[in-house]
Amino acid sequence: MIHPRTLQALEFDKIIAALAQRCISAPGRALAEALKPLPDAAAAHKALKIYEEAALWAATPEPASGRPFALAGFPDVSGLLQAAQGGTAAPHRALPDTEAFWALRELLRAATKAHTSITVPDAARKWPLLLELAEERPLPAQLTAALNRCISDDALLKDESSPELYRLRSEVRRLHQSCLRKVKDFARQYNLVPYLQDDFMTLSSDRYVLPLKANFKGRVQGIIHDWSQTGETCYFEPLFLVEINNRLQELKHEEREEERKVLAYLRDLLVSELPGAEGALALLAKLDLLQAKRRLAEALDARPVPLTPAEEGIALAGARHPLLVLARQGLEAREGASQSGKSSRPVEPVRPLDIILRPGERVLVITGANAGGKTVCLKTLGLIAAMTMSGLPAPAASGSHLPWFERMDAFIGDEQSLDGNVSTFTAQIDHLAKAWKHLDAQGLVLLDEFGAGTDPAQGAALAQAVLDGLLDKRCFALSATHFPALKSYALTREGVRAASMLFDPATRRPLYALAYDQVGASQALDAAREHGLPEDILRRAEHYLLQDGQDTTALLARLNELAAQREAELGALKKEREAAHNAAAQARERLEKERTRLHDETRRHAAELMRAWKEGRATAKQSLKEMSRLRASLAPAGDAPADSVLPEAQALSVGQEVFHTVFNKRGVVTDVDERRGRVRLDMNGVILWAERRDLREAAAPGAGKAAAGPVRAPSTSPRKAAPAQGETATMRLDVRGQRAPDAIAATERFLDKALRAGFSELEIVHGRGTGALRRELQEFLRAHPAVASATLAPEDRGGDGMTIVVLR
Repeated sequence: MIHPRTLQALEFDKIIAALAQRCISAPGRALAEALKPLPDAAAAHKALKIYEEAALWAATPEPASGRPFALAGFPDVSGLLQAAQGGTAAPHRALPDTEAFWALRELLRAATKAHTSITVPDAARKWPLLLELAEERPLPAQLTAALNRCISDDALLKDESSPELYRLRSEVRRLHQSCLRKVKDFARQYNLVPYLQDDFMTLSSDRYVLPLKANFKGRVQGIIHDWSQTGETCYFEPLFLVEINNRLQELKHEEREEERKVLAYLRDLLVSELPGAEGALALLAKLDLLQAKRRLAEALDARPVPLTPAEEGIALAGARHPLLVLARQGLEAREGASQSGKSSRPVEPVRPLDIILRPGERVLVITGANAGGKTVCLKTLGLIAAMTMSGLPAPAASGSHLPWFERMDAFIGDEQSLDGNVSTFTAQIDHLAKAWKHLDAQGLVLLDEFGAGTDPAQGAALAQAVLDGLLDKRCFALSATHFPALKSYALTREGVRAASMLFDPATRRPLYALAYDQVGASQALDAAREHGLPEDILRRAEHYLLQDGQDTTALLARLNELAAQREAELGALKKEREAAHNAAAQARERLEKERTRLHDETRRHAAELMRAWKEGRATAKQSLKEMSRLRASLAPAGDAPADSVLPEAQALSVGQEVFHTVFNKRGVVTDVDERRGRVRLDMNGVILWAERRDLREAAAPGAGKAAAGPVRAPSTSPRKAAPAQGETATMRLDVRGQRAPDAIAATERFLDKALRAGFSELEIVHGRGTGALRRELQEFLRAHPAVASATLAPEDRGGDGMTIVVLR
């Protein structure tokens, strides 16, 4: 738990106010204002997880609209729902009016839209906790349908609410038309048109009357119901309208009774489906709160801080005081509005802090100058911890983490009370004494100048003893102090880490940055000089320091200077790293754009080549060769690119395994032609002559990517001797022992490779056997558009066990 006094000292109520301000509904604001730290780590983890899922849902476009779901404002019907809890037993209870039911209709419509958006088919994978929230209570389907049928957009009952209401209103409309016809006939018969002020007929006291000029009074028998404010118009009911108006009154009375029945029916439906209606309001209120959390996170540049075991310590990287961030934003907005476009001095941003307690460390002692940011550091940790424990995102960078604190106590600010005869010192001691028995390894204590309100020596000793006790309890603590004894304590005590708020060595102004494993000077005299204390007083103070032998300002200033230089260097290195990261990201983006461009260009050329082949403007061989040229123009991909890091093959011998960089495959050397600088390779049954410049020594097994399939032993089919000068280069495929469909598929792939490599003659070894495989292959080859001829080989090259293929 977090004591209310601690939340007040941290000004957590201002965070809640900023959250409530970003809600769009009264129920959502009520939930925000009631937000407080959760009871355990599991509840906080669930709340942060739901926030992350809601953020993902809010950024996911809906299939129907193509846009993410946006929660709009919805009416607060909590009063109507509370009234419905009494049921229908109390006859004296007034029926809700149509305005209330219209508000309920709008609420249920909004809840239905949100529920539909959340419960998509893959919701259980994308946002399971949000789906659980949406399906916690089923929506009132019957009530929703009834309200859509009965309530119009202008908050009135529709004619279709009931058959009887439809009949009555139709009768009223028919009666109105009948009256209008009779009045027009009457006005023409008695020449009343010149005496009518406006329309032929209007309503007065819910009766049809004629608006006549006052000077016509008494010329026709009838009843005067009213006069205009000027007295120039009287509202006159002729006698022939009396019976019609009486009938109209009867119909109006019946209509009101029927409307009351419809409202009672809707009230009864609401009572019967009250849990569903309450669930709809709860769902929208929670979605409103989640949306407010996202808006607050955008304002703070915040994110959920993971909860980790206490043994991992505290790590807040780039932490910023949330209230300072919001205050700076408000100041920037006011500056922008007041300047009206004029240039002004930019508002100084909030400096981020790295608050780190490594594993094994439990206490951080912060020293440094007055007004240097020590208290801000304590409040930053306290507020971020409170926000995380309440399920709120916090302003800290990625990589941050916190342990779960079962209890957090902050001793910050002046707690003296004249009414209670309590000083600042005694107030701190009193509160610490009450909290002491509750502190353990899952506690956090924030001490701001603890012990400063009494004798310095005794106060420092008491502060050290308190920190010793907290270490014995394994409790986390942050302590801001000016005591020299605590500075030495922080540097020497195991489990305690020292840190100093830095200041600019040149200007003596604070830098609002933490330097670890060192202590800092309080800079009291510099602060007094900054605030205008007379110089002669400051010189006397310096003299007394020298007399007491307690002036360590020069030593601490030198340490601060070195630490400031280190922080500046680290900042510069961080900027360089970010610049390198951004440059690499931009380079990847450029490469991706170039890849996409090449892909689109190749597809366009391929489509053009296909059209040219279909239209007869190019042969199949020409099209395939052009396609091969296009592929070669792209950067080669595969196991070893053209600029492969594998060493070039030097001395080649039969049986040696090499890597072919054009086909990106391994092969075994079966013959070497030293004169032409090429070798014959067997690549998994495919025989071809390869240039030495395209070969690399095969990488050791397991190095790089695996070659495509195992390398078979050299084929035992008849070998073709190295071709003489001018002889056509050939490739060989051995399909012996394969079934016809497998052999045809292998031959088709073989033809494609040969065309891309530019070969014009191929050898396909199929064996003699029964001749069935040879016939199937030759039938396939003769029908292939890229094959000019497919004939049996001469006897010296294999006879009817091999087919020679000539490409077009």
